[in-house]
Parts: sequence; C-alpha cells; structure tokens
Amino acid sequence: MEFKDFGLEQGIMEALDILGYHKPFAVQEAVIPHLLAKQDVIVQAKTGSGKTASFAIPILQQLIWNEKLPQALILAPTRELAMQIQMEFDQIGAKKRIKSLAIYGKFPFRFQKQDLQQRTHVICATPGRILDHLREHTFDASSIRYVVIDEADIMLDMGFLDEVEAVLDYLPKKRTTALFSATMPKEIIQLANRFLHDPLSIAMEAKQDVHQNIEHYVYKLNQQDKETALLHLLGKETVESAILFVRTQERVESIYQVLKAHHIRVTKLHGGLLQEERLANLKAFRSGEKRILVASDVAARGIDIADISHVINVDFPDKKETYIHRLGRTARKDTSGKAISFITARDQEKLMQLEDYLGYSLSMRDASTELLTQDYDLSYLSQSSERKEDKGAALRKDVLRIYIGAGKAKKLRAGDIAGALCQLEGICFDDVGVIQVQEHHSYVDILHGKGEVALKSLKRIKGKEVRVEIAK
Repeated sequence: MEFKDFGLEQGIMEALDILGYHKPFAVQEAVIPHLLAKQDVIVQAKTGSGKTASFAIPILQQLIWNEKLPQALILAPTRELAMQIQMEFDQIGAKKRIKSLAIYGKFPFRFQKQDLQQRTHVICATPGRILDHLREHTFDASSIRYVVIDEADIMLDMGFLDEVEAVLDYLPKKRTTALFSATMPKEIIQLANRFLHDPLSIAMEAKQDVHQNIEHYVYKLNQQDKETALLHLLGKETVESAILFVRTQERVESIYQVLKAHHIRVTKLHGGLLQEERLANLKAFRSGEKRILVASDVAARGIDIADISHVINVDFPDKKETYIHRLGRTARKDTSGKAISFITARDQEKLMQLEDYLGYSLSMRDASTELLTQDYDLSYLSQSSERKEDKGAALRKDVLRIYIGAGKAKKLRAGDIAGALCQLEGICFDDVGVIQVQEHHSYVDILHGKGEVALKSLKRIKGKEVRVEIAK
C-alpha cells in the first residue's frame, strides 16, 4: 500500500513526498482508514512506530481551512512531545496552510491567549495548561471535531488522567477520538470506555514481540561500580548516539559531569532545566553535535529522536512499562538498536518481573570480566557524530517563514499581509501560507519556493515601510 491509496488531497501528498514518506508504516496503514472514516480507535503501539503521522494525516485531510476556531485537539504528556506533534502537523500540513499551536505550561498565559484568538486549526497541548484555558474561557472548544490522547499510559504514570478527563468533559460530544498507548493498564481501558464511542481496538504487536529489532542484555554489578562500568562500556561499544537513563535529576547531573570530564560530547535533560536549555540540548543531540544524552524518565518521555543506536539503563527502571518506553527511543521504524541495562542486587526482582512480562529472559553478561578489567578508549566520543537526517529540511527549502516587523499595534491584519504579498510579481494567493499576526510583529509562510521573492520585494504594507527578514 502507498499513501496515494488513501485518497489524500494533493497538498498533503506533495508534503509527504518531500518529507520522504512514500509507503505507510504498519500503524499508519492500520489507523488512517478508520480515522478517515471518523471511527474512534484505541491503538496500542510503541513509541517510534510512526504513530504521530497515523493521526496527523487523516486529521489534516479533513480540516476545513477557512474555519476560525480550532477543529482538532491533541493531548500529550509533555511540552516537548506537544511541540514535536505540532511540528509534524506543520510539516505535513504546510501545503494546506494549516496553522497549529503548541500550548503548555511554564510559558506566558497571555501570549497563548493572543495566539488562541487567531485562526488556528490544530491545538497540541499538555492537559493542565489547556484545562486552564478552558476554565478561563480563553480557548473556545465548540468546534473541536477530532481529539487524540497520545501516550495515554504516560499520562497515567505522571498523574494527569484527572486533567485529561476534565478536558474531555469540556469538549463537544460529537467528535472522533483516538487514544494511543504503548501499554494498556486497566485505568486506560476505563478512560476509553468512558470517553470513546464504540472504539475499534488496534494492537500493532503482541507484548512478547516488543522491540524485536533490539538486542537486549544486562550487566550485574554493584552500585558504586556503575560509573566506571559505564566508561568501559562506552569504550567497548561503537556508540553512534545513545540515551543514558537514570532515576533522578541529581543522577542526571552526576553522570553528565563524569562524562563531560572525559571530554565526551554529552548533554543532559531533566525537569529542573529551563525550557530554553531543554530545547537547546535536544537540538544539539538531534543534530549529532552531542552524541550522548543523559536523561531522567520524566524529561525524556515521548521525545522523538531518530537514529539512536543505544539505550543504556544506568539505573534500572522500577516498572516494566518504563523499560518499554525507554526502549522506544531506539530501533525506531524498522531499524535496529541495543538496550543495555545495569542491575544491582536490589533490581533482581524487577528484572524477573520484566522477563515474565516479556516472555523471555534477557542475556546476562559478566561486568567484572567484560567491563571492569578492560582498558577503554573514549576518544571517538569527543567528536560529533554524522549529522542526523532532518526530515523537514527538504520541506523548508520549499516553504520559507519570513518575519515582518509590524503587528496588531500597527493595526495590521492577516488580510493586509496577504494582499501586499499577492501584489508582488511572481506571488499569488496559493503561494501564501499560514499568517500569524502578533502584537508587534508577524510571521508568514511563503510556499512553492517563492520565499526569496517575498524577501526581496516586500517593502511596504498598507503604504507603510516594514522590516522583512527570514524568521529565526
């Protein structure tokens, strides 16, 4: 099957082709037809299976461009995941001029309120912050027709289910709802039974086959030997890029400092970092500038990063579901990877519970002979890895976002910007994408490779000179 077999409109097909989406993954083939038919679905699929596109594509296909109020709401457990989902909607929907917003906490409420007052098609949000907007009547949900609850078991684990339910109670009853989860605890089934209408259950794989492209193995050692063993392991393995999972923020900082002292290109991710630092660290890891990411579970949940060769559980997880989510960072979309775990005597029972759940034993290796007695060379980790492929790079060549140094304070409207652009030689209405007018500046996407024309030719709007440059 190919994407063209779904009967998608030309703009979506063009974007998918530029992004390199030629044949659907299994979860996309299973889910897209049902969401196109407006059938509620419960989908059990691991992170990294291509599930975001499985709901983004059918939602984008059915959105009505000229409606002002949001038509789709995507709930995600973390701000990083909400932003990643928004990026996927922006990329696949670029040719359709779809505007999406990411709404999350620790960001000024008043700015989000202003954004929500403009035409927006898709909201990607964390439950708590979008609930605040619903209660403050700054988000009109009356036109919401599509709802996605993504990473539902993570929502449960983070204690967000009450907020999810409160959000769903605000939404129109007539809607299409999709729930995605890597595991299906009873609380998630109860949530689905309450809020989904006659849903179709889609299980992409049996739990025994979870991460079948991953080589799992375990080293048993003492807690005090972990840092030394980790250095030996990184020297022994050929690590293109790796995520190292630990339990706490303090452990993230500790392991990060150890690796940094050995001149390893390492960065970190935990809940105590400022949003700007979190995003900068993720960008450095995604690009290959940093090869190792030390992360806590809470901070790393739902993060979509391609080409991770190794997941290393420096601290073994307390729950089997956490192990599954950690492993979702490698062997994504039919690639292969390695999952290596350190366990101490106190972890033995948790390992047995995990193996019972998986239905097979993990390979046990001897740290004392394989790691702690051998020399290691970490010099290769002082270099950046090959730059990871950015699937949006090709699309950005065709779509250029420009900055205009005027906004609502100058009584500028989206129609004024569109009108000024359409008067330029070589640009027509179809070349003008999403327009965002803010208080003192505006942004507009220029489609079909016409961005340079707009940059060079757009000098005045409503008879007044404006500053125009590539958006940063």
